[in-house]
Amino acid sequence: MLHKYKTLRREGEQEIVIRKSRFIGYGTPVASEEEAIAFVDKIKKLHKQATHNCSAYVVGERDEIQKASDDGEPSGTAGKPILEVIKNQGLKNVAIVVTRYFGGIMLGAGGLIRAYADGAVAAIEAAEAIVNVLHREVAVDVDYTWYGKLENELHARAYRVDNTEFTDRVTVTCLPIESEADAFIAWVTDLTQGQAVIVKGETVYRIEGE
Repeated sequence: MLHKYKTLRREGEQEIVIRKSRFIGYGTPVASEEEAIAFVDKIKKLHKQATHNCSAYVVGERDEIQKASDDGEPSGTAGKPILEVIKNQGLKNVAIVVTRYFGGIMLGAGGLIRAYADGAVAAIEAAEAIVNVLHREVAVDVDYTWYGKLENELHARAYRVDNTEFTDRVTVTCLPIESEADAFIAWVTDLTQGQAVIVKGETVYRIEGE
């Protein structure tokens, strides 16, 4: 799994008008090519009357799947510019559709390329680019006498805490960055003088800086 990658936070849309043509950019994060195709189909159904619904998506840890569609626009003037915006911004696992309602003024090949690129940028702005960082769930089980010190030290070092459960003991589920998980466990073991019961859990992605 990637330790870090840039993607979109949510599905978003934004409209721009270029020489009387409406360009509506839609962007979304996807986990598979099937999700990307389903998203493109959804937008096409939403805008059945549109002149064009052009799209592109990039899926896979190494961007293994890259597809683009001009949907009737001159070859290379729509899908490719959308795909290039995705790649230039370093986004992974995303799909973008730019819907066009023709406004009566021809844009020419260069104008179309710029318009669809701008539509893709608008979609990304609406869906918000984020960076996902791989973390490891680490459950730290301690006696109440150690909880105050553990809590203070976790806060002081700005470690993520996902959950705290209070029973006859305290279990704090922490989320250190995956590459630092073993060092984190060693630190907690030293901090609690070996009194903590520590269990490594699943890897999860969390948004950088949040």
